[in-house]
Amino acid sequence: MSDSPQSSGHRKYSSQVTEGIERAASRGMLYGVGFQKSDFQKSQIGIASTWGMVTPCNMHINRLAEDAARGVEDAGGKAMQFNTITISDGISMGTEGMKYSLVSREVIADSIETVIGCQAYDGLVAIGGCDKNMPGCMIALARLNRPAIFVYGGTIMPGRVNDKNADIVTIFEAVGQRASNNISDEQLEEIEAKSIPGAGSCGGMYTANTMASAIEAMGMSLPNSSAMAAISPEKAEDCFRSGIAVQKLVECNICPRDIMTKKAFENAITVVTALGGSTNAVLHLLAMAHAAEVDLTLEDFQRIGAKTPVLADLRPSGRFLMVDLVNIGGLQPLLKRLLNAGMLHGDCMTVTGKTMAENLEGVKDYPADQEVVMPSDKPIKPNGHLVILRGNLAPEGAVAKISGKEGLNFSGTARVFDSEEEALRRILDGTVIKGDVIVIRYEGPRGAPGMREMLSPTSAIMGRGLGKEVALITDGRFSGGSHGFVIGHVTPEAYAGGPLAIVQDGDPITIDAEKCQLNLDLSEAEIQRRLQSWQTPAPRYERGVLAKYARSVSSASLGAVTDL
Repeated sequence: MSDSPQSSGHRKYSSQVTEGIERAASRGMLYGVGFQKSDFQKSQIGIASTWGMVTPCNMHINRLAEDAARGVEDAGGKAMQFNTITISDGISMGTEGMKYSLVSREVIADSIETVIGCQAYDGLVAIGGCDKNMPGCMIALARLNRPAIFVYGGTIMPGRVNDKNADIVTIFEAVGQRASNNISDEQLEEIEAKSIPGAGSCGGMYTANTMASAIEAMGMSLPNSSAMAAISPEKAEDCFRSGIAVQKLVECNICPRDIMTKKAFENAITVVTALGGSTNAVLHLLAMAHAAEVDLTLEDFQRIGAKTPVLADLRPSGRFLMVDLVNIGGLQPLLKRLLNAGMLHGDCMTVTGKTMAENLEGVKDYPADQEVVMPSDKPIKPNGHLVILRGNLAPEGAVAKISGKEGLNFSGTARVFDSEEEALRRILDGTVIKGDVIVIRYEGPRGAPGMREMLSPTSAIMGRGLGKEVALITDGRFSGGSHGFVIGHVTPEAYAGGPLAIVQDGDPITIDAEKCQLNLDLSEAEIQRRLQSWQTPAPRYERGVLAKYARSVSSASLGAVTDL
């Protein structure tokens, strides 16, 4: 077989395993999976599906992968579907299993890179649902740098409890309400049974919806891919059109790093800020930028946040769910507002083959009577909610989520816990009281290992009515559903000998979001004395996935990547 002029440009990679007499065995294997002779002249497009019945976020993605495959084949390509893993943050939250959550981001990235690299596919459609799917897919796309597109699996529809919308955070906060005897066992059971009605990712501006929005703002998804319900006809059509689009990207040789530029990351940060998105966006965007070889740092988040208002009134801090944003037009009108206000780079290339500004030319504004997205002259918060703190407790930085509702300053005394489980018990049993600064340490990328999310403790705090009365700092992470006076990603982490390791019960701590400071109010001499006597704890895991991860993972301030 010989390469035709038409096919050589479209089959830059697949021709390496299908052309020439020496590739006869390769062609034979492909005949075995259903190829016809004509298929060898087509671009081979991998469809990376994160389907699994382990979580509502991903239970429908097999069907979406079929839709994407139809789009590829209608456009003249050959679709090749394969699976990656997924895990459930919501199910594992607050347990030892949650340590595998951030690890799954790396496994997903590595597995997609492995399949595409081995099979020599010419392009890629990646479809993700739960939180770590999205950055995992995007890290792989950036590493491979072959024509590619990301498709979000879509948001869940809300549950209904007592004629009110409910979601996963409703359940977590109900645990605290039950501990305070504000609801009964029967009421808790009703909430847990009715809050998650089916397929789709958690319904507020939590990590999944945050990252989907960021990726669309970056230009790596089709317009409004981030703002569709998982079970809607629009989402199936989005997947079909993405299959067509990736074939065009192959023909034009437009690759992820042509799109994932520094300006594109700045657009993503701007949109995450305007939406009031998850602190996890900091960690994941840093990791994605590392894969794309873009110089992105914590200072970029601080710089952009200082001039970007929070405009969307979305949960967990606000009133509305993602489906409410979907119903008024999705993300595109917000992008156009930000572009018109000079807050976005309109010249960035996107997966449509057009620039951001060109994509937005015909987009209509939101309805006049909607309350989900505020105008820029009446923001929910005049500047960003993601605040990068530094000080003697976080020399390399920490990430605070400051909505403004919990205040901008907090001073209190430390109540120290060496694990999430211990902290949760003491929050629920009343040990934690007004004025405490809860310190949860040894939960960082290396120390946990895996940097668990603290949704259970933060939800228990809110459920007990302590949201404005206590603060929580940790070298772990927070779910996008967390709110209150919370500071995570404290670096260096305690396990690496960061100052968090030497905090003791009763120590005075000051958090100042206006000055961007996080300080242990002790003398430098006392801090150094304690650090000199501190010893690294024994690793919690010595073999297996978590042990390998702990040995290779970088600091959270660098994105907790594993390939530095």
